[in-house]
Amino acid sequence: MTDATTSTNRPGAATRNSSTGTGLSSDHGATTIADTVVSKIAGIAARDISGVHALGGGAARAVGALRERIPGGRTNHSQGVSVEVGERQAAVDITLIAEYGVPIADLASAVRRNVIASVERMTGLEVTEVNLEVSDVHLPEDDDQDDEQTTARVQ
Repeated sequence: MTDATTSTNRPGAATRNSSTGTGLSSDHGATTIADTVVSKIAGIAARDISGVHALGGGAARAVGALRERIPGGRTNHSQGVSVEVGERQAAVDITLIAEYGVPIADLASAVRRNVIASVERMTGLEVTEVNLEVSDVHLPEDDDQDDEQTTARVQ
């Protein structure tokens, strides 16, 4: 049975009354959410999951590391995240590096759940999809190699 007051057919999705809008528009005005807002929320939500080492591919992470070393530089929370935002829906693409030993299918499921819940709760947008690309696996010995490279070669 279809009711005219529901705006989505997704199982488990909250129903919204079409006469009052989605919360982003009303009789008093409309709210527009920028792509960068959604990408930051998604990036923070993805990093919150245990087993996610970092977001972004090799080049994006290298640029991010340089940015953080510059005095006054800040962490780019949307690194490795691209989004497409419409009036009522958003789609998210995330590139991540997984910790070695973490089941990738479970990691992907947890990241999707957290990103969808965070974006929908904070923005009121319906997340239609969260596509993940696992571009690398972080090994514990990778940290040891980084420590060796940062020590001075001469005294």
